[in-house]
Order: sequence, then structure tokens, then C-alpha cells
Amino acid sequence: MKNRSSQPAMMRIAIAGAGGFAQILAQQPHPELEECCPGCQVAIVDYDDVENLRYTLQGVDLVISTIAGNEQLNLIDAARRARVRVFVPSEFEGDLSHRPANDPLDRGSQSALQLLEGWSQSKSHRLRYTVFSCGIFMERFGPGGLQTYGIGAGSGIQGPDDYLVNLQDARAEIIPGNSSGRPVRISMTSVYDVAQFVTAALDLGLDNWPKEFRMRGDSVTVQELVETCSNALGVPISLVTRHYQEVEAQAEACQQSGDWAQWYYFQRLLQTANGRYHVRQTNLNEATQVQPLTFRGWLDNVWAASI
Repeated sequence: MKNRSSQPAMMRIAIAGAGGFAQILAQQPHPELEECCPGCQVAIVDYDDVENLRYTLQGVDLVISTIAGNEQLNLIDAARRARVRVFVPSEFEGDLSHRPANDPLDRGSQSALQLLEGWSQSKSHRLRYTVFSCGIFMERFGPGGLQTYGIGAGSGIQGPDDYLVNLQDARAEIIPGNSSGRPVRISMTSVYDVAQFVTAALDLGLDNWPKEFRMRGDSVTVQELVETCSNALGVPISLVTRHYQEVEAQAEACQQSGDWAQWYYFQRLLQTANGRYHVRQTNLNEATQVQPLTFRGWLDNVWAASI
């Protein structure tokens, strides 16, 4: 857990987690860490010890979580006890309105959001919360996938072959049309731009934060995604297209056989087709001066250095 002071008004921010995303968030807007930045401290905590967490969070204004499951639930409880003003849960994907009630990809997200909603209405101490919805991290499509950045360990999408396009092997698998036959769209934001958006949101003042900030760097159809990858790398992509109902049947067969790894893979395709990762209307892009990378711009920057 990283705890740092931030302007304006010396706001105290705790970033929970030790993975790559937490480190990227902690380095915005200043790339210095503990030895170079006296306002930044690293605390080793036990997420099973709520009382110790509460003590660590004393005086903190904002908690940004990059952890999930029971650890995040304990962190929320500790933040409430420590009278933290605002909590940002580990919910950096598509907007809330397009996440299913019975979520097949849930990693404790629904429990965390329900807990936060309850405490946001508490009369004793109201713990407010804000979700940052950004679609898909562009880094999923980088060399080596998200594992290169130390992100995605608990979500099953760390490797380059885990989601939609494997640029290293120049192959892709998509559902181009949803259950109604309409083109499937996804929104994408670089994790570094997400960090800039979060930092820029601080200037808006915590009291002005809504329950959801929506942002994106780019929005394309999955067919356009494959074409952009092919054009940027200058190689043809071996593309497999699936019908929505075909993948539904495949997912059901995997469930019956107990092939859960493949079941989750198909569920990610289905959830993409259902619009889970399409951020339709942004509100943070308009409220800040952040100029996020387009997907093609990101591809040119990242893959040019690796080719």
C-alpha cells in the first residue's frame, strides 16, 4: 500500500496493492517514489487485519484500490472505520450499467459495490465511492500481454493469447455481432492515461466526484480492432469469427464438461459482445485536459520499439 500527499490542499491518498497498476498510479503525476519523493511512503500491511488497516489509513482522504476479493472488502471496512472520505474500488473496466446482475466474470466486484453502496448511505459515517470506468486496458495487446506490466493476475487475461487478438502470433478470435447481429464495440484506454485521468480528477475536488467517472482513449468495433492491428504491424492477422449463439453453446458444453479455463475464455467473448467493455458516454474526458492515446497511436508507440 502506497500512501502519499498530493496537491491541492495536501490531500492524503492511499493506493492499495503492490502490482504494476498500483505503481503506475503512485507515479502520477511525479515519477519519483520513496527515496526521491518525501511525500510518498510504502506501508506493508496485512489485508486480513482490519484493525491494522484502519490504523494505517488514519488521516487518509482517498483510498484507491487495485486489489479484489476479501482483501478489498476488508480494506473497505477499514476505510470506513478510519473515516476515509472517498473510496475508489478496483473496477477499472466497462461502465457499471452494462455489467450483468449475475456476473460470470465476477471477482468479488458485486460484493464490494454492494458494501460501498451501503456505507455511502450510512448515518454514522458516510463513505463515498467513485468507480473509474475505462473499458479495456490497451496494454492487453502489448508484447507479452498484461503480465509484462504486472497486471491482471486474478482475472485470467494476463497472457497475449487470452483475449481477442494475439499480436505476437498474428491471430485473433472475435464475435463480430451481438445476439441481435449489431457490430460489437469496445472502448480502450492505456493504463498510463487512466493514471493521468485519476490524477486530473483530483483537481475537480473529491466533493464533486460522482459515483462513476467514465473515460476512454478510443472506441472501435472488434472488426476494426483486428484491422488496426494488422495495418499497424504490417502483417495479416489470422482471424477466426464466431457467431454469438455458437459461442453460447460452446460455453455451455465447457460448463458441463468442467473445462473452466475455456468456459471463462468464452465468457469473455460473450461479455464483450454484450457491450460490457463499451464506454458509451464519457464524463471525465470532457472534465479534464487529458489527451489520451488512440489505439493506433498506442500501437505505433509500443510495437515500434519491439519490432
